[in-house]
Amino acid sequence: VGLMRGVISGLRELGAEPFIVPAMGSHGGAKAEGQRAMLESLGMTEEAIGAEIRATMETVEVARTADGMPLYLDRHAAGADRILPVNRIKPHTCFKGPIESGVTKMAVVGFGKQPGAAQIHACGPVEMRNRILHGIEALRATGRVLGGVASIESASGEVVRVQALTSTEVGGQAEIDLTDFSRTLVPALPFPRIDVLIVEKGGKDISGTTMDPNVTGRFSVHGLADLAEPDVSTIVLLSITPVSGGNALGIGFADFIPVSVAQQIDWQKTYVNCFTAGIAGVRRSRMPMVLPTEDDCVKAALSMCGQAFDQPKRVVRIESTLHMTRCWVSDALLGELPAGAEIVA
Repeated sequence: VGLMRGVISGLRELGAEPFIVPAMGSHGGAKAEGQRAMLESLGMTEEAIGAEIRATMETVEVARTADGMPLYLDRHAAGADRILPVNRIKPHTCFKGPIESGVTKMAVVGFGKQPGAAQIHACGPVEMRNRILHGIEALRATGRVLGGVASIESASGEVVRVQALTSTEVGGQAEIDLTDFSRTLVPALPFPRIDVLIVEKGGKDISGTTMDPNVTGRFSVHGLADLAEPDVSTIVLLSITPVSGGNALGIGFADFIPVSVAQQIDWQKTYVNCFTAGIAGVRRSRMPMVLPTEDDCVKAALSMCGQAFDQPKRVVRIESTLHMTRCWVSDALLGELPAGAEIVA
């Protein structure tokens, strides 16, 4: 909220008349009111940021790439003199490339709402990367991109860098460098093999896929290999954040969820997001095993993780895949703690 408020204030000092557009692709149930509600649930009300929020799912084609792919912009954004995407930079959950989730992706995918997001996500991981890079070139050529504002967060969720980008730096070397830096800050599970991973909460404010596969090692996308480490046998997800509004794209990463989580899922919102995500939404929308309580889920994971009953289990419990400054581990992992780790009884 503070970052957005500062951007708005700075633009006004330069003589601009800024307004906010949710650049969320199909999030919020692919509805304007849903996207506005998502912003407000994060504290981004018109009063807090000091600017009008204009939300619509209507789009306008504003350009085409060299190979003919249309580029869409939110109708309000298309009517503005310039756009200035503001976004967190981090490794993406569906593809790998020099630039992943960040300012460029918001400009090409997020501002394009459902049609813009769908045509990018419809292809596989390699082509998705190429289309985003080709898309920003074509969008910059229209003169609509004023620049961008990028932020990077630490493993504890704190903003550690904010950098303004010129139009040519959006999608250029500056954003590539920021993406490389963000990779070094991805919170890592400190063990190469885990029998049971317990995640206390997942959600859209934590990762677009509820849990970040860059942390768990599970990508579940045809054409994109899972990580060799960490090798996690079973995952238990205990809750979904209220900000998610029932959108549980990525619920398929979990193997076990309690009834309380299943009851929160809004399948209409989840499936709209999945359809827009294309091949990345197929496996990630599958329903895990649903058991009565959190304890039932943990017991099931322990009994089905591939280790005999009399073998010690390698168990890790984390708050979320975004907040990982601490974790709880079973006795079987105490001997493998990384150097410098502080043990709190």
